[in-house]
Amino acid sequence: MTNITHDIVAKLWNLCNILKDDGMTYHQYVIELTYLLFLKMAKETRTENLLPEAYRWDDLESKAALDRLEFYKILLIHLGSHNSTLVKEIFANASSSIKKPSTLSTLVTEIDKLDWYSARQEGLGDVYEGLLEKNANEKKSGAGQYFTPRPLIDSMVHIMRPTLEDIIQDPAAGTGGFLIAANRYIRENSDPDTWTEKQRRKYRSNTFYGMEHVQDTHRLALMNLMLHGLEFDLQGAGIHYGDTLSPEGEALPKATLILTNPPFGSKKGGGLPNRKDFTFPTSNKQFCFLQHIYRGLKPGGRAAAVFPDNVLFDSNLGKDIRIDLMEKCNLHTILRLPTGIFYAQGIKTNVLFFTRGKKEKGNTQEVWVYDLRANISQFGKRTQLTREHFAEFEVAFGDDPFGSPPSLDKRVDTGEQGRFRKFTRNWIADHSDSLDISWLRNEGENSTDELPEPAALAQEAMVELEGALEELRGILEELGEEVEV
Repeated sequence: MTNITHDIVAKLWNLCNILKDDGMTYHQYVIELTYLLFLKMAKETRTENLLPEAYRWDDLESKAALDRLEFYKILLIHLGSHNSTLVKEIFANASSSIKKPSTLSTLVTEIDKLDWYSARQEGLGDVYEGLLEKNANEKKSGAGQYFTPRPLIDSMVHIMRPTLEDIIQDPAAGTGGFLIAANRYIRENSDPDTWTEKQRRKYRSNTFYGMEHVQDTHRLALMNLMLHGLEFDLQGAGIHYGDTLSPEGEALPKATLILTNPPFGSKKGGGLPNRKDFTFPTSNKQFCFLQHIYRGLKPGGRAAAVFPDNVLFDSNLGKDIRIDLMEKCNLHTILRLPTGIFYAQGIKTNVLFFTRGKKEKGNTQEVWVYDLRANISQFGKRTQLTREHFAEFEVAFGDDPFGSPPSLDKRVDTGEQGRFRKFTRNWIADHSDSLDISWLRNEGENSTDELPEPAALAQEAMVELEGALEELRGILEELGEEVEV
């Protein structure tokens, strides 16, 4: 993020103080600001043809201060039911939480005063994504679950090397970060000016797919994609509002590349997902999404997905799902992530890299594990995660996004003192098919990664508790209450 972008984002975020005085939560603030920014950015980018006449920024700004709030609420309803599909999706069921006319007038004035010329030069998408990141880092907002750190996303995308030929999916799209990064990688590594008409049609209608279950997050994702130049026919490609763990998820097309960071915890209400294609029905969201991912890949398709540690060591249904994954896919690499980069401080996470086999059995012969967790500084406000932290892993991973020979033969097992090691499928089977593999000890401490059974259970309970807290945050936000948990 450049200094100019950072400055604009900081000014936008400071407006939350105005809305907090009006009794609004952080989450409501970003949604409210999205509505207003859409109107303003449509004017600045000369795309107001997306909006019906008489319901645009200048129409809002021209209203007398005392009449502006009433008009704004009418405008939101009108935009949710008129004109382009994109506008209707962004403003679907939109309503304002602003109570005082003076609050809206102050917002309109302050937004108008921003340096929009510089914002356009910097990229409105980067400005908006900076705002989403700011919201995700604010613990009270509860938005961290929808926002994966950009350095991690960029590293995963770089390793997977998406191309124009790919069909790319994120079944837990959040605010759209993975699809935006994949699009950026494709455009930077090919020349769009040389694409044929057939390639252009494929790019717009059959390359990027996603699904998001929370409507407010879905509208943030649509806004984010639009500002990054990704606009689709919402009947086909794009991020759809729906539940991946329902039959809606079955309708997502088979992918050649899946990039995702699924939610954790149990399905709301504890019920089983309404998916007939899952061999192992469970209320555990992570295991449901894992099944969706490896079943959603075409033969030869590849995936990079973030999961908490309990997916690696669960000894019940989780073991059966891991075995099924290793039969159907080549689970060639696991990256043990540092703690504290997102989610609750105690949640430990990993990236699983795997490729769907062309046969149904015996695809995983060996698993390489890279430990980027032991003896790594704690990340937080003082130590920011950067792309550089993944540089050595990217080199060790190699150039083949499929993780297939001969590239695996070029990898170097660094032994017990190094970070990258190879474990055979037979070795894993002899260790109860657990993939929670660690060998490095944190200096000056007993190993915190080789978890005894009580600690393993505590880690799983932590994941479930954090998932329940996220559900609680969502319920309280719907009630208009702000809570810190």
